[in-house]
Amino acid sequence: MKQITLAIAFLMALTTSVLAQDYGKGFDAYQAGDYATALQEWRPLAEQGDAQAQSNLGAMYGFGKGVLQDDAEAVKWYRMAAEQGNASAQFNLGFFMYYTGNGFLQDYEEAAKWYRKAADQGHAKAQYNLALMYENGEGVLKDDAEAAKWYRKAADQGLAQAQFNLGVMYGNGKGVLQDDAEAVKWYRMAAEQGYAKAQFNLGNMYANGEGVLKDNIMAHMWYNIGSANGNDLGGKNRDKRAKEMTSEDISKATALARECMSSNYQKCGY
Repeated sequence: MKQITLAIAFLMALTTSVLAQDYGKGFDAYQAGDYATALQEWRPLAEQGDAQAQSNLGAMYGFGKGVLQDDAEAVKWYRMAAEQGNASAQFNLGFFMYYTGNGFLQDYEEAAKWYRKAADQGHAKAQYNLALMYENGEGVLKDDAEAAKWYRKAADQGLAQAQFNLGVMYGNGKGVLQDDAEAVKWYRMAAEQGYAKAQFNLGNMYANGEGVLKDNIMAHMWYNIGSANGNDLGGKNRDKRAKEMTSEDISKATALARECMSSNYQKCGY
């Protein structure tokens, strides 16, 4: 009996190893843009019930990578993976299918359901999207405190959009006690990831002395950086701020902005 048990364990380990190798081949092929090989490796695994391979097939059909784009087929594979607890598939089923209505009638309640399943497993984008639904009252009752809770979970994982939105919640006192210093903290985290809206808002905080000491040089710096990253209001506010600054201070702010960006946001400020 012991020999039979050991034999079964060995076969299971061998099978798992082979499956992992096949999945790895598919992954390497996909990364190299060889979608036909990725599909060849992943489809048998998906048909055997491998949740990650099923999720990947869903993405391939959803985006038309190596196959004709087919929302219904994408939904089929996402659902198989999602029902096995695959967080990425749960998120994709919620977002691409139910929230946006690709391959299904738009259904915010169903989207929120799948976001929550993924969010409960720590999927940062699902946490962020669930927060948005609570903030906007889509598929769930509007609840700013619940929105702030889910933004924080995603923000703590480093998601810049969530950090920015949590900063806005603190700045406006929505779902949390109003706290400019806390708003600055979260804006800064997002800004240092290159998030232009956060860079603009951080410029505002320095310009108005909210949560930080008023500082035209730092305001100009962050407005300038936000503008460089595509925020049009950043450029307008930078130019307004410059009218209240000496040419020396403008030069200093410009040099600080250049250093901040060239250091990949590691050296931002005095």
